[in-house]
Amino acid sequence: MTGVDALLLALGAVAVGSAALVVATRHLVRAGLYLVVCLGAVAGMYLVLAAELVAWVQVLIYVGAVVVLLLFAVMLTRAPIGASDDLDRSGWPAALIGGGVGLGLAALLVDAYRWTTVELPEAGTAERLGEQVFSSWVLPFEVLSVLLLSALVGAIVLSRPDIGASRDDAADDRGRSR
Repeated sequence: MTGVDALLLALGAVAVGSAALVVATRHLVRAGLYLVVCLGAVAGMYLVLAAELVAWVQVLIYVGAVVVLLLFAVMLTRAPIGASDDLDRSGWPAALIGGGVGLGLAALLVDAYRWTTVELPEAGTAERLGEQVFSSWVLPFEVLSVLLLSALVGAIVLSRPDIGASRDDAADDRGRSR
């Protein structure tokens, strides 16, 4: 085992561990911070695999934008951030189903690729990646940006009860809050 293999295994363990904490924690803000750790570990794996552009896109787009959008949406909607007693459920059925699906997929992949070798395409460049993103993938890219923008606008609308209300209702709400 080389040093690169050990580093990939360590980063993979950090990613899987923090992903498990995202699902297992009862605090929403902590889940967002664990998600930052998980996505950072994935970016580290991209760096180890010499895909620097993909690593920086991972950091800028996912860690920098999506997680910040998630945290802002939580804070703007005034959702309960701490643990909620009314949402407690047993996690054993979900763990059994997830473990079964994971073992089934692992068995399927081992059976499908047992002794075959996979031909790798030639290494990509930033120029080829840019051509693909801005030619054949431009529509999904724009749809995703509109989706994220609408989620942020929706969070703002939900957090402000005075938006969309008539002037009399807004005046009544202001009178009650005093």
